Amino acid sequence: MVRGILFFIYVTFSSFWVNMVFCQEQSQQLNAPEAKQETLVPLQEEPKYVGEFFDLKVSQQNYFFVKSVLTVFGNRGAPLPEAAEEREKIIWGELLLSYEAFRRGIMLEQQEVDGEIGKMLEAEKVTFDWKKDKDAFEEWVKEKVNEPAALFENQIRHLLQIEKLRRTVMESIEPKVLEKEAYQEFLNEQSNLGTEIIQFDNEKAAQEFYRRACKNNSFWEEEKKKRPGDFKQPGSVSVEFLIDIWKYPQEAVSRMMKMRPGQIHPPVAIYKSYGVLKVLDHRPADKSAFRKLKNSYYEQIKTRKKYAEWAKWFEDLKRQAKIKIYNTVITKRGGEKR
Repeated sequence: MVRGILFFIYVTFSSFWVNMVFCQEQSQQLNAPEAKQETLVPLQEEPKYVGEFFDLKVSQQNYFFVKSVLTVFGNRGAPLPEAAEEREKIIWGELLLSYEAFRRGIMLEQQEVDGEIGKMLEAEKVTFDWKKDKDAFEEWVKEKVNEPAALFENQIRHLLQIEKLRRTVMESIEPKVLEKEAYQEFLNEQSNLGTEIIQFDNEKAAQEFYRRACKNNSFWEEEKKKRPGDFKQPGSVSVEFLIDIWKYPQEAVSRMMKMRPGQIHPPVAIYKSYGVLKVLDHRPADKSAFRKLKNSYYEQIKTRKKYAEWAKWFEDLKRQAKIKIYNTVITKRGGEKR
């Protein structure tokens, strides 16, 4: 899982910039008595660069380190995409966040890293004391992710630094939440709506189906018998589920909550198709409960807006950085192709 070039950088994770090159700071390891000797690993050749941002060159070592983190832990829990272009976007985004954490002076105490590793080992129900039995810990890491324990610790440090950066940015965001927004969230979560949907590739076909269904009350069921696989029923679920998972437009579900069972809603854009919707049943929210639950819905909207602002902040950072990837394809084993 972790290849040769990763090994010689594993002891030097904490990010810093030397001679305008993205390198790994050694100060935290040097402060640890047992790490003083192993951190000074001389490079046998001049560092190679794979790209740049903010007019600063990014070394191949750092690229492979971040790639190793994403290979082992995934991107926010999901595996790296197979498509090379998408994978590179994620790796470079992570490199940029690592630099931003350094630029803001975001550091970690060793006890924070130790605590996270301790929680991981506790979840795995290990029986050894990893701080005292280094050999057992080394063997456990090797078995789990096939890499040195020191590299694993630095990967954890990287993840915690990025998370600390995210929290710092999000704590600085104070979005305004209107009562009508909290009330709509309450209605969406507390109201249930049952529908049946048929989807079309183009709006014209959807409009024709809708026109015929409105003209002939039996048309919907007749078509359903001919092609039952084209008709889907999400079930009687919350309006929020239909919006978040099925991508029903808010306006459409609000209208359907006022329609009678059996009525058909005009075509709406859903994903890359157009859906015609039939109302099967609905259960509106108890509006009197909003007063008691209002604060919790304010917090939900606030959190959602904070994440949206975090995503916008990250996109702005990438634009400001002007990421430039050199015309070099990095292979899995650390080689390169021109």
